[in-house]
Amino acid sequence: MDRIYRIDDHGSARYVVERDGRLFYLRGEVFSGYHLGEAIGPGAGPSGVPAGVRLLSPVVPSKIVAIGLNYRDHAAEQKKPLPAEPMIFLKPPSAVIAPGEAIRLPPGVGRVDHEGEMGVVIGRRARMVPKERALEHVFGITCVNDVTARAMQNRGIQYSHCKGFDTFAPIGPCVTVGLDGRALGVECRVNGERRQASNTRELIFPIDDLIAYISSIMTLEPGDVISTGTPSGIAPLEPGDVVTVKVDGVGELTNPVEAL
Repeated sequence: MDRIYRIDDHGSARYVVERDGRLFYLRGEVFSGYHLGEAIGPGAGPSGVPAGVRLLSPVVPSKIVAIGLNYRDHAAEQKKPLPAEPMIFLKPPSAVIAPGEAIRLPPGVGRVDHEGEMGVVIGRRARMVPKERALEHVFGITCVNDVTARAMQNRGIQYSHCKGFDTFAPIGPCVTVGLDGRALGVECRVNGERRQASNTRELIFPIDDLIAYISSIMTLEPGDVISTGTPSGIAPLEPGDVVTVKVDGVGELTNPVEAL
């Protein structure tokens, strides 16, 4: 498996690949036929890249297609019935931030929650894709925090308003290529305390169903992200918190929380 990071290389964005514990510059086009360039050195630290290297969001999606109520336990804690088909909404690209960047809580919106999720990164243009070919369009797996202004949502404001604020879509730290997303542990910790923990085996609508369904409505482009839903355990964030989303095989996405 390759872990692909996007880094700040003296002011320019550049991709690097971690393979077998070593880092290489990525050559070619990331979504269609990349290969390894010159070696950089060993991977290091929880992010897989050497200390001092600033990570960027691993992809720049044209859209984030997020899925609501895709874990049974989360639907139960929200006191909502299980959906008969995927409940989709969009988070704007302007909400995306990188690992280490601050989630900024807007004034006056009330409670804002974390939602740790597995993200599926699209690698091939997908339009009207049948379920049996859906996984051919997956580039890799990443971590997403679907930050949500819960008080707004509870007032009946659905969904882009309360999920589309700037900084409400941390993504990273990398995209893992070749990782099977059908049975991965997903967890979220705040200040080291575990708040969410589940496995993607518990998804109501798994990856192939989601790609087939979404691509019947809108075209998915390379680099787009499907945020597959959050398990139970959602809870509010406060200024000064540090929130970490972990997906097995990907790593940890950590962001501080600040008041705007």
